[in-house]
Amino acid sequence: MSIRHGLLALLERGPRYGAQLRTEFESRTGSTWPLNVGQVYTTLSRLERDGMVVQDGADAAGHDLYAITDEGRAELRAWFEAPVDRTSPPRDELAIKLAMAVGAPGVDIREVIQSQRHHTLKAMQDYTRLKAQALADVPADRDEVAWLLVVEQLIFQAEAEARWLDHCESRLLRLAEAAATEPSSGPGPAATRGPARTLAGRDRSQR
Repeated sequence: MSIRHGLLALLERGPRYGAQLRTEFESRTGSTWPLNVGQVYTTLSRLERDGMVVQDGADAAGHDLYAITDEGRAELRAWFEAPVDRTSPPRDELAIKLAMAVGAPGVDIREVIQSQRHHTLKAMQDYTRLKAQALADVPADRDEVAWLLVVEQLIFQAEAEARWLDHCESRLLRLAEAAATEPSSGPGPAATRGPARTLAGRDRSQR
């Protein structure tokens, strides 16, 4: 998520102060990615350093206002026009957890998968309820439309994660079954021995 570009997009609508930017950012995204004021002002300082924003006086209440510059508008346009880079995906804690659980002593990877699936399905149900609430009335402004897009992305993401967990369990079970039918010939690769013990419920070396 780019806080930097999100703030530029809000500033393109007119000068704003830090707390106002935080409130509008969270309203636009349904507080899915909450910010604190410190993050906002740190980002504004960097944008000002890079010539993307300038301080633009103060409002009637004495809040320091920031305004986007031509350089900031060019940066924002480039961000909107360029696809999000997927060649270097961010680290995913769940993928790392399952990768480390394979073959880990004393870890039942099936329980890890089932626990995560329960949590993921509950999250998907919660997101679906939020979507239903958002659609109860026709979205009246851009913030409501933006939140609807965000919550639908969360639903699709949860659905994909649930399917991936089903796939992981199926693959590990097939590996366990294959390992259980192989002739005993000493220890095999760790990635195969782990699922065989945890999913088939036995260690062939002890038979």
